Amino acid sequence: MLTPGLGPATQRKLLAAFGLPQGVFAQSHGSIARTVGADATRALLAGPRPGAVEEALAWAAEPGNHLLTLADEVYPPILFEIADPPLVLYVKGDPARLARPALAMVGARAASPQGEANASAFARALSEGGFTIVSGLAQGIDAAAHRGALEAEGGCTVAVIGTGADRIYPAGNAALARAIAAQGVIVSEFPLGTPPKRENFPRRNRLIAGLAQGVLVVEAAIGSGSLITARLALEAGREVFAIPGSIHAPLARGCHRLIREGAKLVETAEDVFEELRGRLGQTLPVRPPRGLGRAATLRAAPVSSSASPPQAPFSPKATPAFEAALSPEAARVLEALGDEARDIDTLALASALSVDVLQTTLLALELEGGIVRLPGGRFQRLHGQYR
Repeated sequence: MLTPGLGPATQRKLLAAFGLPQGVFAQSHGSIARTVGADATRALLAGPRPGAVEEALAWAAEPGNHLLTLADEVYPPILFEIADPPLVLYVKGDPARLARPALAMVGARAASPQGEANASAFARALSEGGFTIVSGLAQGIDAAAHRGALEAEGGCTVAVIGTGADRIYPAGNAALARAIAAQGVIVSEFPLGTPPKRENFPRRNRLIAGLAQGVLVVEAAIGSGSLITARLALEAGREVFAIPGSIHAPLARGCHRLIREGAKLVETAEDVFEELRGRLGQTLPVRPPRGLGRAATLRAAPVSSSASPPQAPFSPKATPAFEAALSPEAARVLEALGDEARDIDTLALASALSVDVLQTTLLALELEGGIVRLPGGRFQRLHGQYR
């Protein structure tokens, strides 16, 4: 793998013809040339740069680091379903975590605050429901998804990177990368020292899609790399999900295109669970996830403004200490709601909050079980919550 000029397709052709690497190197030069051509044979004879193999082995000997080959028992079996599984994976963290049911979450680097809030909230709810969250450690949606998964009780996340495993890009996510290595996994197929080259990231994206049962696109402009990940997911037989947004938002247009082309429209975490639970059988818990999944359960039972709304399953009662910690915006929204079901325009007028701030606040209250989203875009306060 470390031999310059010997690409992945040639490497796989050699292994298919001669078996394990020992079998490859036991062949005559003529036999290898007849299989992969003269140029590849000369590259194989020249070998990697001096010290490259020793550096990789030294890296793998460090605590928490692993080199996984196609022949290893802990190599992720789901990668055998894609057209070009990497011969070697550089892994920081427990490689056994790569075998858990996973959902990829991707989106814009220059994400909106609402998009990052959605990514974090969905990742936390899905992680608490049993999914490992896979993303690419980029700024914006990727980073928010990783953080949301890390915040979940027992949450796990996988970062697939487009550099060598000994480098972190972007540098601003170094602390996040350390947290992921401790609680999840960092994966790279690129040799140590590989810089963040532009051409590396489409290859990185195919592994993000390949390691998961489905891909959720949170925000994406037309032409976004996230749409490439979605296409790769379809080619690998994975499910594709997308969160809709405003028709006026450029970062929603990629998601809208995916939905028009057949992606599953997602409003709650339960939408994802319902789609994938049958495919995964009993490998996911049957309990509904907390947060966004709980909101979906409640929304299925419409509540009139004159009736007492149902209590949310798994919905914690607010303690006085928690009530005291409510943000000023949340307190204004709850006051504006009163005991009536109100739509977002009415709440914006009553609370004097901007629509962006109001949507973020409503999402936070919904996750905590303080309000329920009703059909028709209305919201209602739950009895016994935040009183």
